[in-house]
Amino acid sequence: MAARWTGMQGVVEVPAYVLMQPTTLCNLDCAYCYLPHRAVDRRMPVPVARAVADTVNGWAQRVDRFSVVWHGGEPLAAGREHLAALMAPFQGVEHHVQTNATLIDDAWCEFFQAHRVEVGVSLDGPATRNALRTDRAGHPAYQRILRGVAALRRHQIRFAVICVVSDPRPGLATELYEFFGELGCYWLGINIEEREGVNTRDNTRAAAAVRGFWAELTAAWTADPRIELREVEWSLHYLAAAVRGEADTVLPRQRDPVPTIAQDGRVVLFSPELAGFDDAPGYGDFALGNVLTTGLAGIVAGAGDPTGWVAEYFTGVERCRDSCPYFGFCGGAHASNRYFELGRFDATETEHCRNTKIRLLEGVLDHAEGR
Repeated sequence: MAARWTGMQGVVEVPAYVLMQPTTLCNLDCAYCYLPHRAVDRRMPVPVARAVADTVNGWAQRVDRFSVVWHGGEPLAAGREHLAALMAPFQGVEHHVQTNATLIDDAWCEFFQAHRVEVGVSLDGPATRNALRTDRAGHPAYQRILRGVAALRRHQIRFAVICVVSDPRPGLATELYEFFGELGCYWLGINIEEREGVNTRDNTRAAAAVRGFWAELTAAWTADPRIELREVEWSLHYLAAAVRGEADTVLPRQRDPVPTIAQDGRVVLFSPELAGFDDAPGYGDFALGNVLTTGLAGIVAGAGDPTGWVAEYFTGVERCRDSCPYFGFCGGAHASNRYFELGRFDATETEHCRNTKIRLLEGVLDHAEGR
């Protein structure tokens, strides 16, 4: 019988990474953004970073790689001096930043090199595919993003890309893959737009269109695998294990809690998109503690004896396990998607499941079978 995610068997003792919010502020106002306070500049105090580092530095000694991911808001909006002060307490970790790239210039590139920061850029493809990425005046951000990417390339800094797709369909997949291949990123992740946080836009998509999108993207990558393609490579890894009769070894038996530390030190687990909410109907604050009063290790350990929304979420995971044939591939719907789509954490299948798990795997299989 597969291991159940209950008690301390359900949560890894040492996560693979933590997400840190150096500021709530973002200089863009993308239509699909989930962040509730992105128009306000609330910066993380250095004592919060120190409190996180007190735990993380010990974790980093116990694993081969440990990542600290700076993810806003727009993390560069915190400024180089403040970001450097937040990074300073950490030892033995890899620093990553996920940025819209509009603020990147030569000085930021020198900062990335000096602090050995891995860079991820948020970009949705060519200009015609970036209409939802604008500043607060409604001006397109595309050219500013490209200037930032050009600076990275000028300094020979490798970068990954996360691309949000709001209209997945055949035809678009090839266009996007060719664009990002020319852009020069080494890694690409595709996020089908999600209904979560303050983004209440409908994310229901036609099954055939989404399935065709993933099949075409798989075909484009198979013909020219010059980019690491997150979704397709993970799908093929899972399917290969299934063919060998080892599919149950692919999904970890323990769930990474993905600790996310908001700018004020509050911690949410399992879904970064839950950070920053104070008055969610029926739940209030999703935070499970604050690193200024409780050590991060203790907050994570507390998930092993779940209460409140975490217990409800674990119940939902078990319902997915018992009812969904795709559970071995995805491990159950994400906590934030359950809540923001269905209003509860113990609900099961979401549109996010359908768009980025079920139809993804079906599309990869369609390509493999020549359909």
